[in-house]
Amino acid sequence: MACFSEFHFHRIFGAVTGETLKSFTNRLRLEKAARLLRFTDESVTEIALDCGFTSSAAFSRAFRSGYDTTPSHFRKSGVIKKSKIRKELGSGQEYVIPMSEAAKRAAFPVRIIDLPERRVAYIRVTDAFDWDKVLGAFKTMIEWAKPQGIFSQGTLFGMSIDDPDVTPRHLYRYEVCFASRAPFECMDGMSEMKLPAMRYAVTKVCGDIRKVATAWDYLYRIWLINSDFEPVHAPALEIFSDKEKATDWSHFELELCLPVQRLAEMRS
Repeated sequence: MACFSEFHFHRIFGAVTGETLKSFTNRLRLEKAARLLRFTDESVTEIALDCGFTSSAAFSRAFRSGYDTTPSHFRKSGVIKKSKIRKELGSGQEYVIPMSEAAKRAAFPVRIIDLPERRVAYIRVTDAFDWDKVLGAFKTMIEWAKPQGIFSQGTLFGMSIDDPDVTPRHLYRYEVCFASRAPFECMDGMSEMKLPAMRYAVTKVCGDIRKVATAWDYLYRIWLINSDFEPVHAPALEIFSDKEKATDWSHFELELCLPVQRLAEMRS
């Protein structure tokens, strides 16, 4: 499909991503499994098969090799013990504000919305814990959208492709996106995609990075597991309510959008 020989495909893939194809696919399987362990009630065997492992035993061996802990222990603690791996991770938990569950519920009310299919221009940033890289991508996106006459009516948002709790910092990916119903032409360094119609659980947040981290923490750790929904395998969105101030990261005005389906839909 990529129109390369197998030999050249492996070489090019490694040069672009910094990982072998095998390492990449194995890492993504384990990261997906870690998310399912944290945020669903599927059994370890179900998760193993969902993530492409032949058995729960093979999954447990791979998980222990990757994270130096068992799937069951990780599900209970949410902690990756291996010190080398922990140094490579960039969890946002250090930003979460200590608040009671009731206080978070009052601060971050959640509503369910349905968004239609969208045509999106995006810039992918790797090593996205380097905030200067992400900020530069937002500036580029805004400077591109304004002359095309699509900025005022379009939607500026970011998408986290990876989970910072289980993806090494230097591999963590974030996409800076702009959706528009009006036609547009992408510039060099920019790509285009179609986001499918999707249902989202949405909460608004106004404040600094600590407020944003706390809102995400509430959505995933409290609201989701007590709701009638489960997450869909799709990126969450951070929609900028005030696009003109999207590069002022001292204060955010965002709608945090978690893709979801009702539990019954997931089981059918």
